[in-house]
Amino acid sequence: MSADFPDYLDVDYTDGEGEDPEDYPNLEDKIEKAIEVVRTGLEEYENPAIMWTGGKDSTLTLYFVKEVAEEYGYEMPPAIFIDHYQHFDDLLDFADRWADEWDFELIYARNEDVGEYVETNDLEPGDDIDISALSEHNQHHVRDILEYEEDTFPFLLDTYVGNHLLKTVALNDALKEYDVDGIFSGIRWDEQEARADETFFSPRHDPDIYPPHDRIQPILQFDEAAVWDAFWHYVVPESVPDYPDEGYVPQAYDDLPEGISHDDIPVSPKYFKGFRSLGSEVSTDKAAEDPAWLQDLDNTTERAGRAQDKEDLMERLRDLGYM
Repeated sequence: MSADFPDYLDVDYTDGEGEDPEDYPNLEDKIEKAIEVVRTGLEEYENPAIMWTGGKDSTLTLYFVKEVAEEYGYEMPPAIFIDHYQHFDDLLDFADRWADEWDFELIYARNEDVGEYVETNDLEPGDDIDISALSEHNQHHVRDILEYEEDTFPFLLDTYVGNHLLKTVALNDALKEYDVDGIFSGIRWDEQEARADETFFSPRHDPDIYPPHDRIQPILQFDEAAVWDAFWHYVVPESVPDYPDEGYVPQAYDDLPEGISHDDIPVSPKYFKGFRSLGSEVSTDKAAEDPAWLQDLDNTTERAGRAQDKEDLMERLRDLGYM
């Protein structure tokens, strides 16, 4: 990263301040703003990337970046996928398939030190990891940044130490390795209270915590229902040959237009099976039997199937560079 970061940028860090989804009353307003933010991001940042989880929000963000890059002649940035060693197997297959289909570079960010310890000791999720056996880099994060004093921590994502080492450290190390100055992120204002005050261009410039960079956040103004509307009426019809041009909203797992399979659609099959949020295989359950977009989105929590859903934890993790 250049020493003068972010002086070469001309972005408005206050864009979106004090706003919420209601300031973008229809889907077209939301999409128009997303395109504007993406185009600014591709124009202003020298070495951008896309944070991609395979989930609906980051896939929608990825789609907007791809479309804007193609439309205006920008180079498509790589996508950084955090592999925390506890993914659903089919989610990794989904990521590989759509990286190939949409023809972009896919970078897997992993905390390989932790991964090697887990493999060497044949650990299962929930087993303890001996902090003294980890690298100086990881010990620094645990002891000096997190100020964690125990000798071990469980091999689980939904804990303070586990989430930080397996996700945030993996991401920050990738940002440093690939010299990323701006990363497109698919967070939304309505998803969690810890994200409600985010702006479309959000600085992360403290070198003591993370490699200095900006978060470029094109879908802050979407709510969960709008994300699904965008998929079924724009993303899927425009990405899947022979899908109805006017869109079609599946009403069940097997309710797809004739000749279309789940492999043809850039929507994880987990959403068809009732998952609202995709975390880890050991800590995420389906929220209901209906596909995610048919559930009661207004009166139930989006992360109902996730073990980790505590605002104080999310706020602390966000301050350390978590999504």
